[in-house]
Amino acid sequence: MSAVEESLPLSRRDARQARTGRTRRKRGWLAFFRDIVVIVIIALIVSFVVKSFVVRSFYIPSGSMENTLKENDRILVDELSPRFTGYHRGDIVVFRDPGGWLPPEAAVDRGPIAAAGEWVLSLVGLAAPDSSEHLVKRVIGLPGDHVVCCDAAGRIEVNGTPLDESAYVKLSPGRSTPKEIEFDVTVPEGSLWVMGDNRDHSRDSRLNMDQPSKGFVPLDGVVGRVFLRTWPLDRFGGLGSDGNAFLGVPGRDRS
Repeated sequence: MSAVEESLPLSRRDARQARTGRTRRKRGWLAFFRDIVVIVIIALIVSFVVKSFVVRSFYIPSGSMENTLKENDRILVDELSPRFTGYHRGDIVVFRDPGGWLPPEAAVDRGPIAAAGEWVLSLVGLAAPDSSEHLVKRVIGLPGDHVVCCDAAGRIEVNGTPLDESAYVKLSPGRSTPKEIEFDVTVPEGSLWVMGDNRDHSRDSRLNMDQPSKGFVPLDGVVGRVFLRTWPLDRFGGLGSDGNAFLGVPGRDRS
């Protein structure tokens, strides 16, 4: 204690010490809140980078990929590794509408608070408000592949080899093979040919050959490869490629 403080009356000395204590506590709380804000900002930046370049969340808006994926399932999409490994036949991929694949969507007014909250969550990959603007399908043909429907047994052929897709294709009741929609295409460079697992109820490459994309999906419109189902919890698990259906198909097995 300084000589000046010793000379002050007791009440004034106590008041000064009380003010000093309040000032220190105030500075302590300000430092605490500053640290919290910095941590939150760093977490948001890291989450944004992860969402933009590494992993992204989507929900499934339709039943076109049943039984592999069901309507309202939540999935995670790997955006990073395909940049190095490319895509393979059998991969499940999410891609932007190449144009005309999806019907026009009526605008839904969720209110400013809900819209703002969803926008913030979308920045960090915890919400997927644009899921309805994307599609999810299975890669059947890579650039250069000759894909044909169908052989005498109703099977898709890739480069002359019939596929055994029984592990993932959903059949309609009373049918042993999906409905045949005839096509004979060669996948151009920089594109994919994709089909839904629920073959009889999927507006995929086969049904969009009259669109500007001619049924092909540009690689630069592919978000990434689906690798995990996160919801519902009772079906939580990995979703790797099913390459067994393409064993024996000649030609490169990556885009």
